[in-house]
Amino acid sequence: MKSNSVRLAGLPAGLAMLGATAAGAAELAPITEAPVADVPPASSPWQIRVRCVGVITEDDGSVNGVPGSNLSYSDSVIPELDISYYFTDNIAAELILGTTYANIEEDGAVGVPVGRAWLLPPTLPLEYHFAAFGAFKPFVGAGVTYSMFHNQNEKPGFHDLDVDNAFGVALQAGFDYMLDEH
Repeated sequence: MKSNSVRLAGLPAGLAMLGATAAGAAELAPITEAPVADVPPASSPWQIRVRCVGVITEDDGSVNGVPGSNLSYSDSVIPELDISYYFTDNIAAELILGTTYANIEEDGAVGVPVGRAWLLPPTLPLEYHFAAFGAFKPFVGAGVTYSMFHNQNEKPGFHDLDVDNAFGVALQAGFDYMLDEH
């Protein structure tokens, strides 16, 4: 009988230990996290575009130093590549890259073609983008351009064509239309 009482006495202690183990297991069960709402990925501050830009030259110079023989340069519309970096949703800096040529003509007494020069005008404007119009994103910008002339060729009868490189002002207005969130 004594052995039964020991068993019975051990039974409550064993049940207490089993309960403690079950309680410990409940405390150590992995915690499942609540589902997180879908958060769209943060957009990149970089933007790359291809578009058209107008190159409007400043007419200046003379033919062989002759007074009254002004030069004029042709303007053009060219395809360009631009890379923008957005500091905020509204403010961006942009680097505009493209190349074109300018036909050069004497604009004064004679009025004849003088030559041609290729032009590389890298441009760096600061832009303000209006964000309150949904997918339609108008912007304005102002900055600086540096016109580099190369491959200068004069027409027969003219010599030593030398178009100087120069800084200029760049103004822009335009819009982007977002087809989707990208």
